[in-house]
Amino acid sequence: MHKSLKKYFPIFVLPTLLAFIIAFLIPFILGVYLSFTEFNTVRDAVWIGFENYKKAFADPTFVSALWFTVKFTVVSVVSINILAFLLALLLTGTIKGTKLYRTVFFMPNLIGGIVLGYVWLAIINSILYNFGVTITFNPSYGFWGLVIMMNWQLIGYMMVIYISGIQNISEDLFEAAKIDGASKLQILKNVTIPLVTPSATICLFLTLTNSFKLFDQNLALTNGAPAENTTMLALNIYKTFYGRMGWEGVGQAKAVIFFILVGIIAITQVYLTRSKEVEH
Repeated sequence: MHKSLKKYFPIFVLPTLLAFIIAFLIPFILGVYLSFTEFNTVRDAVWIGFENYKKAFADPTFVSALWFTVKFTVVSVVSINILAFLLALLLTGTIKGTKLYRTVFFMPNLIGGIVLGYVWLAIINSILYNFGVTITFNPSYGFWGLVIMMNWQLIGYMMVIYISGIQNISEDLFEAAKIDGASKLQILKNVTIPLVTPSATICLFLTLTNSFKLFDQNLALTNGAPAENTTMLALNIYKTFYGRMGWEGVGQAKAVIFFILVGIIAITQVYLTRSKEVEH
């Protein structure tokens, strides 16, 4: 059996490896190289060193987009995980029709980002029209519109992961805690939350990365309006690359910075939550 696997291993692995190299590795290396050049097309790239990175950090729209993205990510990660965990607790209890509720809550995750953005644009504007304004009237409207939309999309998905984690906890532990006279709050604090940490690690990672690299919903819901005050990093990079003549290299430099930031945040978050798992 081992010899057969060893024999056919390259046959199964090679197509995937080639696809990875062609579709990801080569474009990534080329993108990093282009971030150090001035170019209109790949063929006319001229090496200019770190000038694109200097322009990127000196660009006020990039700094503004970074700060907006950080605020949005913090609020979204906290709200999504708290609400998803509370729903998971509710739907693992004695409430009737839990399977139906789980399906209903999960369904928004199946809707594409662009479609979701336009749907929520119509919903939010239909409410704001009553007050004579739209979502692009004030940056705070766009911010909270994005937060609400992100919560609506991801809460159901995270809820399913938390439910799986809660259901994997042995009933004997809950029974032992009840026999010892622990209250529901004490059971939640000392049994449920510590043992659901692996699920929390997954949920935090998914919400963190999805919130930080949000693009299509941002494009559809506000497109950065008003005055680019609701532009997130991914949308700012897109507008720099495709909307500003001669700034292709700067857009590429911003993309590399964005990749590094997402990588650092994801690795740090996983490390911190994993260390918490070890403590528990």
